[in-house]
Amino acid sequence: MNSKVTNNVIRFILLVLAQVLICNNINFMGYINPYIYILFILLFPVKDSRLQVIFLSFLIGTTIDMFSDSGGVHAAASVVIAYARPLFLKFSFGTLYEYQTIKFSHTDLGNLTIYVATMTLLHHLVLFSLEIFNISNILQILQQTLFSGIFTLIICVLLIVLFGRRK
Repeated sequence: MNSKVTNNVIRFILLVLAQVLICNNINFMGYINPYIYILFILLFPVKDSRLQVIFLSFLIGTTIDMFSDSGGVHAAASVVIAYARPLFLKFSFGTLYEYQTIKFSHTDLGNLTIYVATMTLLHHLVLFSLEIFNISNILQILQQTLFSGIFTLIICVLLIVLFGRRK
């Protein structure tokens, strides 16, 4: 196995373990939870196949669903952001994405934060919409999306800065 595959396997396992063992047990004010496993989808190499990203997103979402007993909502939200990923990459990075030269460890922190924020909010909106699945609770869906999204964004950016940035 080459180092790229090994790095992705290790990242997959570590993020699933961190999500299941640590983050699923964090519950601020009854409804604010971080979902850091989406970092696997967000930081997956750009040059790899789109079908591969979608399949691995389904796999990580299904794994989280099995441990969380959540009935497939994480898998659905993960597949949605994997499918929409090229649009958000183009929006956030522009010509770097056009020429497939994005290296997340070398990109501007501002652009990376915009990318992580938009993808996180989309993930959380889909996740909580499917979890609650009642239009009369739209304010609860939006509230959980916003607050959990902000909390997830802060943790994800901290993790990227601590472990992923090259000096």
